[in-house]
Amino acid sequence: MGDGGLYSMSEIPSLVQDLAVILIVAGIVTLLFKKLKQPLVLGYIVAGFLVSPQMTLLPVVVNKENIQSWADIGVMFLLFSLGLDFSFKKIIKMGSAPVIAALTIVFSMMLMGICVGKMFGWSQTNCIFLGGMLAMSSTTIIYKAFDDLGLRQQKFAGIVMSVLILEDILAIVMMVMLSAVASGNSPDGGQMVNSILRIAFFLTVWLVVGIFIVPIFLRKMRKLMNSETLLIVSLGLCCLMAVISTQVGFSSAFGAFIMGSILAETIEADKIIKLVEPVKNLFGAVFFVSVGMLVEPQILVDYALPIIVITLAIIIGQSTLGTFGYMLSGQPLSQAMRCGFSMAQIGEFAFIIASLGLSLGVIGNFLYPVVVAVSVITTFLTPYMIRGAVPAYMFVEKKLPKVWVRRINRASIKMPSSLTTQTNWKLLLRAMGTNVAVYGMLSIAAIALMENLFLPFSKQLVPSEWTSVVCSIVTVILISPFLRAMVVKKNHSEEFKALWVESHHNRLPLISTILARIVIAMTFVFYVFKEMTTFSNALMLCVALVAIILMVMSRTLKRSSIRMERMFVQNLRSRDIAAQASGKRKPLFEGHLLDRDLHISEVVIPEDSLWAGKTLMQLRLNQRFGINVSSILRGSRRINIPSANDVIFPGDKLSVIGDDERLTILDATLQEEVYPEDYDIENREMKLERIVINSKSKFLGKTLMESGIRGTYNCMVVGLESGDESLSKVSPMYVFKRGDILWIVGEESNIAKVKEAP
Repeated sequence: MGDGGLYSMSEIPSLVQDLAVILIVAGIVTLLFKKLKQPLVLGYIVAGFLVSPQMTLLPVVVNKENIQSWADIGVMFLLFSLGLDFSFKKIIKMGSAPVIAALTIVFSMMLMGICVGKMFGWSQTNCIFLGGMLAMSSTTIIYKAFDDLGLRQQKFAGIVMSVLILEDILAIVMMVMLSAVASGNSPDGGQMVNSILRIAFFLTVWLVVGIFIVPIFLRKMRKLMNSETLLIVSLGLCCLMAVISTQVGFSSAFGAFIMGSILAETIEADKIIKLVEPVKNLFGAVFFVSVGMLVEPQILVDYALPIIVITLAIIIGQSTLGTFGYMLSGQPLSQAMRCGFSMAQIGEFAFIIASLGLSLGVIGNFLYPVVVAVSVITTFLTPYMIRGAVPAYMFVEKKLPKVWVRRINRASIKMPSSLTTQTNWKLLLRAMGTNVAVYGMLSIAAIALMENLFLPFSKQLVPSEWTSVVCSIVTVILISPFLRAMVVKKNHSEEFKALWVESHHNRLPLISTILARIVIAMTFVFYVFKEMTTFSNALMLCVALVAIILMVMSRTLKRSSIRMERMFVQNLRSRDIAAQASGKRKPLFEGHLLDRDLHISEVVIPEDSLWAGKTLMQLRLNQRFGINVSSILRGSRRINIPSANDVIFPGDKLSVIGDDERLTILDATLQEEVYPEDYDIENREMKLERIVINSKSKFLGKTLMESGIRGTYNCMVVGLESGDESLSKVSPMYVFKRGDILWIVGEESNIAKVKEAP
């Protein structure tokens, strides 16, 4: 016991020392980078390099294994936070345009990365991981660049951020696939397909089950949860899903992202995001510092040529292939070039993928520092690439025939962003296919759980043949709501009825869709009895058919299925419902183009803004900037179509409509028109002093109102001692007499002026 205690005490100082070195150096370096207006991620990497064994001028990290463990936790919390900001409903609402752009850019850049690796003769796995790193642009760096350049309000910036959200999702999928590929001897098409199917299966099951269970749990516990307990519960759920993810063969980061996505649909999502932010920042900083610790100067010298070639590949590839991807998604050439040029860098996901490759032992030690060097170079070049997009477009426009430019822009504008005209057959078959896939995956998950856990446990307790029969019956009862929904759902939909009435030729195909789903549901029941019992095939088919008929006819099961589905939909929409009830829900037209140049954006009134306290009439925003204010969000209250007499307050979020140029000027002016920072704040301390009215006092014989103590000297009389009386309030019409003792409050310099008043 004593030895264990001494061992623990001896381990603590090295961990604390390492953390102290990392955080102090990181703090100093990031303050410097903040002053230079550079991304903090680069500051963390530089700090990691400074505390690495390669540097001897500063204290170095003693135990790199502890730091690596913390870095792994940092990756997990980074992806948990990403999941909290992510919503599958957002992706669906985006339409097909961002999806087309993201897929085009990711696969094109991944192929380019593989080709570059092959050119240098690197191994196949190194090439695949390099392609994955090059395919991911940095959301953090691009957002920061847009903010620094005052472009965040422009239309193309919103388009880029939509694509970056999708890229982050593809990065999660890519990490899982790379892990699966790395575990095999030789990556092939079969492994890739198998990885994709496994991802789709577990993603669907976890999301459906999670969205059904987690919001209900949080709703029941809401009265017991304060900020502290909500943080602990959220991080606990994150770690639980991370453990489950690793148990089924995925990474802990993938599980953390899934739990973040589930919590993103809850009412508590906004609060969880704020609570988790400091935790994410701490562990994220440790992760990026650990990235910098792996940079070796000698490797950078030895691999100078690959670093230059990869940097050029990113800049040229994103500028051309990125532009092409945005054009395919429906953007005109000028907008597509601005979007493509903005994405010419790699960032945090490249480090995460490289860290994954190192932990799996499938990439060379040289690749990590090479990618870090490329990231640093491309990050510094990002603002210049964004600025260079417009001159580049002007150059291309001059060189290309005008007919080509017109045709490209015309084709882009006409290209639809989503399919709006679909036949009833397409809608019906798509809905039926989705239902069969989702309920089928849930049934498979339930069967696997019963077969691998419940059945062996039951046989140990009661070793009998009838145990298997009972388990099979319990399993069928457990999946019966899913099988019934699979067979019955959409049979009474508007599309089904319209097709049935429309033509007699539609009725046989419609009946066939019902029969096909009955056969699929029977297959599940047949499989359960075949795996768990020794009945004959004929008997099991009869049992399966009878079971499906009973499921369809059961009113109790019908009510249960409807109740479960309604509860799931309510959980899925709970955040939107809360936002609507609190006035935070955005108008339906927000984010959509009003014409080719006009769009809607949101600006926040700074706390120290000179606009605060003024009406819209006094601000004259339309006359000064040519924009219109469509709504004001103030706390939980939304003021739609505000009047000219509505007053602006600090923290208000204004939804404004205008073109890119006017919105940029508005945002820049809003940030400039603020109260100047008080650099003499230390001398603003308020003090309480007593002043005696004597025969020489200027205030003798004057009333409090006439004295000017408040108006002239900016002080306040808070009490009066007169004669033997106790401290009392002072009336504005009170006449000061000799011997009165005044208690005044004010800044020290102003009180001194009152005392020195002649």
